[in-house]
Formats: sequence, structure tokens, C-alpha cells
Amino acid sequence: MNHLSRVGVDYFGPFEVKQRRCRIKRYGAIFTCLSSRAIHLEVAASLDTSSYINVLRRFIARRGQVEKIRSDNGTNFVGAERELKSALSEWNLNQIENAMLQKNIDWQFNPPTGSHFGGVWERLIRSVRKTMNSVIREQVLDDDGLNTVFCEIESTLNSRPITMNSDDPSDLKR
Repeated sequence: MNHLSRVGVDYFGPFEVKQRRCRIKRYGAIFTCLSSRAIHLEVAASLDTSSYINVLRRFIARRGQVEKIRSDNGTNFVGAERELKSALSEWNLNQIENAMLQKNIDWQFNPPTGSHFGGVWERLIRSVRKTMNSVIREQVLDDDGLNTVFCEIESTLNSRPITMNSDDPSDLKR
């Protein structure tokens, strides 16, 4: 079983990046494992549904099939679920034999009044922002630089201990 098969997802940002002589906005997408709290970060080109579908496809390509996704009721997530379901039915009609596309994802939206439901990934977004602020400060990165920083932050946060470190052997008995 994939260790990132049950995830929470949210967007954060925006971040300004350089593209030629212009500055454009990019967003971060965080996928958080609901059991281990491991994270996966992706850069999203925009907040629209097609951008989110691309983010989800990259996540699945790198981390494996997802069984369950939890998210807030953001319009990009609700729209993405609708598009994915209609695309899945089209793909099945066309008999495309790609296992990733054939599997259904159980997508659960947090209730509109349940903002506290996303506390797991909101706390990790704060850790990502704090790390980003210490790494890039006032720099304006290009797309490649932002992707690189996201990968480094993901690696740093995923290497944190799951529990407190202690030298006392009796702590293991608790």
C-alpha cells in the first residue's frame, strides 16, 4: 500500500516568480499524508481547475495512486472532482488501459463550517511558509528555482522525527 494513499490537500501562496521581464503568480499545493504527516509539494500555475488536475496528475505519477483525498470546499477542488469524474467515464468509454486513470478516488470535502477539519495540512503549510521565508527572504525566483526550493523544503520537513527524540531509554516504554 502506498504511504501517501490517504491525503489532505490544500493550496497556499501566492508566490511571485520571474518569467522573462514579468512577474507572475504561482501557488503551492500541499499533499499531506493523513497518517504519517509526510508531505508532497507541487507548484501550481494558477488556481483554476485544469491547473489543479495537472498538480494531482504529477502527484500520482510520483507518489502512486491515491485512495482518498480530503480538502476544503475551494472551487478549484470541487470543479476538479467534477472534471475528473466526467473524464474517467470518457476514458472508460474509450477503453484506455491506464490503471491510474481507471481507479476512482474517494474525494471528501470538509463541510463549509468545518474550517478546523484541515488543521493537519494548515499547520504544515505554516511550517512550509516559515522555511520558505528563511530560505528565500526577499528574492524573486523563477519557476525552476521555486520548484527546487519546494523540493528542498519537502525533503527537510519529511526528515523530521515523528515523535520526540530522547536519550532516555525509559521514554520508549510510555
